[in-house]
Amino acid sequence: MVFSADLILDLIASYLWAFSRIAAMMMVMVAIGSKTLPTRIRLFYALTITLIALPAIPAGPDNIELFSLNSFIVVIQQVLIGVAIGTISVFVMQTFVIAGQIIAMQTSLGFASMADPLSGESSPVVGQFYVLLVTLLFLGVDGHLLMIEMIIKSFSTLPVSESGLLALDYYHVADWLSTMFHAALAFSIASMVAMLLVNLSFGIMTKAAPQLNIFSLGFSISMVFGLFVLWITLLNVPMHFENQWTEGVTSMCEMLNNPCAKP
Repeated sequence: MVFSADLILDLIASYLWAFSRIAAMMMVMVAIGSKTLPTRIRLFYALTITLIALPAIPAGPDNIELFSLNSFIVVIQQVLIGVAIGTISVFVMQTFVIAGQIIAMQTSLGFASMADPLSGESSPVVGQFYVLLVTLLFLGVDGHLLMIEMIIKSFSTLPVSESGLLALDYYHVADWLSTMFHAALAFSIASMVAMLLVNLSFGIMTKAAPQLNIFSLGFSISMVFGLFVLWITLLNVPMHFENQWTEGVTSMCEMLNNPCAKP
């Protein structure tokens, strides 16, 4: 059996274009794209997923040579598609980081911070607690498997080409910044109101009894009430995660021309 050079180049091009989209998503998405996971493992994971899924992926354009400017443009478009999908999943998780920062500032727990495994920056421990919790929920509902299935099906709904995503799709990704802040505020509003009532009570107590030192007494009591508020509001985390994740999946499906539709 003899394989021509053109056939081999077409096979390499098909694998390269599919790998570019899948690997770009895995390098950014939640859990798998975390900086705590070594880049080499993520790379081998993307290589394996692409190799397994390649028979189910439609062939790429025939009129584009592998070593050409058009092929480079196709690779860039596939990378942008994968990064856009992975970024939306990160925005879903960052919603709870922002909510944790808001709650930490209100409950006097903002001084305790640790490294964020998603971004590598320091953020309050409350935010990291929520991140770990929603990451477990993300893995528990098989969110990573859903994203991998979605990106593989997207090769049929959004074929490999030089066009890629539309300008409106990038606008939807940027619009997620406002959605993220709105959802974080909605999640933390109950804790903010509860701590506002606590601080208002301390103000009334200080006015009635000036000998009470609000700076030494109020700080410790605010922390205790803050931990109590965190314990009470834990029941709301699954509901808010479900709403955000559903909205995130809807955005991903719309961006990829609805690969989530069941046949």
